[in-house]
Amino acid sequence: MYLTILSVLVVLALASLRQINQYERGVKFTMGRYTGIVDPGWRLIVPVFQEMKKVDMRVKAVDVPDQKAITRDNVSVTVNAVIYYKVAAAEKAIIEVEDFRYAISQYAQTTMRNIVGEVTLDELLAQRDKIADRIREIVDKETDEWGLKVNNVELKDVSLPADMERTIGKQAEAEREKRAVIINSEGELAASENMAAAAAKLSAIPGALHLRTLQSINDMSSDQSNTIVYVVPVELLKALEGFAKKD
Repeated sequence: MYLTILSVLVVLALASLRQINQYERGVKFTMGRYTGIVDPGWRLIVPVFQEMKKVDMRVKAVDVPDQKAITRDNVSVTVNAVIYYKVAAAEKAIIEVEDFRYAISQYAQTTMRNIVGEVTLDELLAQRDKIADRIREIVDKETDEWGLKVNNVELKDVSLPADMERTIGKQAEAEREKRAVIINSEGELAASENMAAAAAKLSAIPGALHLRTLQSINDMSSDQSNTIVYVVPVELLKALEGFAKKD
């Protein structure tokens, strides 16, 4: 008799025992009403009259699937992201929303499409961190009533239509060619200015141009593979003819 009663008590105790891990919190309901948060450890719950729901308090990563959106300048893009959040108030996450995991994922998808529609394609590609932070602010503010805290939002990928990718590629190539032409022309302009300055100095100093000519001839003669043709001025030839006639 006593053994039977003891066995029944043991079975009831085991049925009433709940283990809450360190990273969890228990939301306890007594006769359907919220009666408090249960901390980690072994806890007793009165069967039938009480119920407890466990809530994981760790940071979670939610993958926001590909979302098709149209930017402010009417370009169709496909964007996906990942949201990092955690439960800040376990009782709100259970009481205020039916499934907080599904709810935050759906709200993030809607918010991401709306924010992408407010920016141009250039802003989307160049300011991804700023746009992601804007999404985080909106989602965090809305889900605060659900007991959630959004830590970070990362835009993983922005995909463009194939024709748009080709257009952007051609535009980038044209921009690179434009920069190359500008740099080359600037170099030629600087070289011409230097040559003009050098010519002006040589012409201003008597005999400087002849010295420069002799130096150039000396430089060319140092290489035996070069064939040098000397051009004799006409005035010098006439002078030599005059000397020949006198003789």
